[in-house]
This record gives sequence, structure tokens and C-alpha cells, in this order.
Amino acid sequence: MVKKTVPKKLTFMSIYFLGINGIIGSGAFLLPQSIYKDMDLLSVVVLLSAALTVGLIALCYADLASRFTGSGAAWLYSYNAFGRFAGYELGVFTWFLGCCTYAAEVVAFLTTLKSFVPAFNQSSVYFAVGIGLVLLFSIINFFGRALVKIIDNTSSIAKLSTIILFIIVGMFFMHIANFHPVLPAAAAKGVGPFFHHFGAAFSVVFYLFSGFSFIPIAASQMKDPAKNIPRALVAVMVTVTILYTLMVLIAIGILGHKMSWYTIPIANAFKSAVGEWGYVIIIIGVLLSIFGVAFTCSFNTPALIASLALEHQLLPNWVGKKNKFDAPWVGIILTAAVTLLLITQSYLFLVGCIVLASFVQYVPSIFAVIKFKHTGQYPNHGFKLPGGYTIPILALLVACYLIFNFTWETILLSIVVAAVTAVLYLFLGKKRLAKMGGIPTAVREKKNHSNTVEKKKLIDLITVYLE
Repeated sequence: MVKKTVPKKLTFMSIYFLGINGIIGSGAFLLPQSIYKDMDLLSVVVLLSAALTVGLIALCYADLASRFTGSGAAWLYSYNAFGRFAGYELGVFTWFLGCCTYAAEVVAFLTTLKSFVPAFNQSSVYFAVGIGLVLLFSIINFFGRALVKIIDNTSSIAKLSTIILFIIVGMFFMHIANFHPVLPAAAAKGVGPFFHHFGAAFSVVFYLFSGFSFIPIAASQMKDPAKNIPRALVAVMVTVTILYTLMVLIAIGILGHKMSWYTIPIANAFKSAVGEWGYVIIIIGVLLSIFGVAFTCSFNTPALIASLALEHQLLPNWVGKKNKFDAPWVGIILTAAVTLLLITQSYLFLVGCIVLASFVQYVPSIFAVIKFKHTGQYPNHGFKLPGGYTIPILALLVACYLIFNFTWETILLSIVVAAVTAVLYLFLGKKRLAKMGGIPTAVREKKNHSNTVEKKKLIDLITVYLE
């Protein structure tokens, strides 16, 4: 008799490193310039403020993760709190967030190349390589997942090695004189200008931490998720905050006011410290890191939309069609098409889109915490948010503060995505419900609070997302 092999589940340390790799992306290397332009030395204070406030939202996710052992994160929480339509909208927005992240990493890759290869300043070369990258990733993904783990591991090692090398060596080349001025002249003209610059820097820094929301997505693949995910969320946020703070402080200590001159200040700071070879090492690390994150997004994002179609009947079946290599070829094409449109935009615009799409996930999730605390549904296991409603309300205020820092372009884009998604649900949803004979069994059982296999299928949303 052949003994069935049970797949190993992710331990606490595996979840921890998954979170580190998911949060630290291209922004760690490209965004310090933008933050410094707005707040000079106080950019470190902005960074710590953002870490603290994002931490409040992360604690809400920790509370929700302790209530559910299934995969899905924001989708799962909203579905159980507010019903099928809310879960559907969140599922599509999560896919859109994946497309934005994919596009942002491709643009970051091209921006990095542009900093030392003059040919990339020509739009024809820039977009030709960008389109080529998206098509290359799509073709590779048509043949399955063989390369994903290799590229993801290489990216993780390159990223963490680059950051640690920069911190350890860079701290010996800082100059106290470079920590002046504390605040840029434009932001020191009054309360209004100060908060304008603070808000601009805050929304950019917020992006640096936004990846934490993906940690619970594959909860069903994790060992004791109700206990380990909350612990991992807190540990990851503390670790990333320390790494970001040290990177920005050391870069300012080496470059001073020159921080605002360079597109990739971390690489130029290392060059200023140790010479040309330092610049080359950081650039290679940055390129490998960005390439790996972009490729991983190109694989995970189509898997998400295919899952919404096949496993949960929220989209037409054809959206989830797979080829003989088990690759979701329709999802790959749809993801590539949206990403190609998005790479025509600037890196900072895409950062804004990612923060806004994250905001759309955060608010319903925070409301879900408040609802479950009030109703007593889905009790906590392993972690309970202290302080009653205090942390969720503070987290909600922080999330809503971001509204004042979004550009009208990003708000308009999100409204379009939400409207198109709602229209598709209205027409396709009715058709699908009619075909299935009314409300799907799983939804009826949810309303009856029945814990059956069908409910488990609904809870286990995005198992394929990080496979």
C-alpha cells in the first residue's frame, strides 16, 4: 500500500522570511530620494510614524488571522463579514494590486537601468525592453512553475545580502555634518507647508510597508496559522522598520543633501563610501532583487484570478482555463495586458495606485474586526487584539488619512476598476447564479453557519497564490 505524502506546512520561520521578502521590494532602493526631498532628515521620523501607523493595521490583520485558518486574507475576511459581493470586489482589487505591483517592479527595473545606461533615456528603448520583459515572463509562465522557486530564492538572497552589506559597511562612512538641515526650507514655511510635505512623504513611505497584507493569503499552507501568522506579522514589521531606518540614516549620513540628486541613492551612497565597485555591487543586487519580485508577481497574479474563477465561481470559467502545463493561460494574458498598460506610467504613480489598492483592502478588513468584536462571530484563537475597539478605530483613522494624499488620477482609476468590477458582477453573477440554480450551496451553508466541506472550500481562497 502506497503511503500518501502529506505536504509540509510553513513553520513560523518560513512565514517570517516570506513576509520579509514580500515587503522589501524596489521601493527600499528607489524611494529614499523622494522621501528625502520632502522631509530631509525628518524623513526618518516620517518612516517611523508610518511604521507605527501601518503597525496598527497589521495588528487588525493579526486579530483576523487568529479567527480564520483558511487562505484569502482581505477577501476571506470581507466575505465572512459582509457577504459575497464585498468578497468579490476585494478579490478583483487584490488581482489589480498584483498587476500594479508587477508593473511597478518592471518600471523600477527600467529606471535602475536608465540610471547608468543612457540608451534607456530614449522612450523607444525603454518601452521596447519593458514590453519584452512582460512578454518574456508570460511565455515562461505558459510552461508552468519550474523556475519560480529558483528565481524567488535568488532574488531574496540578493536583496537581503545587498541591504546587510550596505548597512554594515556604510555605517563607517557617515559624517555628522550631513545630518543637516533637519527640515527642508519649503516645509519650514509654516504649518500648512509642513503637513503638505509630511503627507507627501508619508504616503510614499506607507508603500514600503504595504506588502504585509499578503502574509495571511496562503494561511491554509501554514502550520498553526492562528498562532503563527499574528506572531510573524509583528516580527516582520519590527524587522523591516529597523532595516529601513538604518538604510535611510546611513544613506543620509554618507550623502547629506546629495540624497535628492540620485534616482538610486543607496547605490550612489555606497559608491561615495567605497568607490565604483560598491556601486556595481549594489546595482547588481538591486536588479536581481527587482527582476525576481517582478517575475514572482507575473506568476502569482494570474494564479489569483484563475482561483477566483475556478475555485470560487466568482468569474466565468474561461478566465481560469489552464493549458497542459497547468498554467492559467487566460489569466496570464489578462495580467500581461493590464500590466503593459500600467508600465506606461511613472514609478511614483504606480506606487500611489498600490497604496490606494491596499487602502481598499484595509478599510473593509478593519470594519470586519469591529463587526466580529461586536457580534462575537468567529472567536479568536492564539491572539486577541487588546484594548477593545481602540486599535481598530485608530487604524481606520490612519487608513482614511491616506485619502487626502491620493492624486485625482489614482482615485479616478480606482473608481473605474470598482465600477467595471461591479458591472461584471451584476451581469455575470446573475447568469452564473441562474445556471447554478440560485444561490450556490456554499453561500446557503454560510448563511446557515454550517461548517462543512463546502465552507472550507470558500475559506481556502488563494492556496495557489504562493505555491
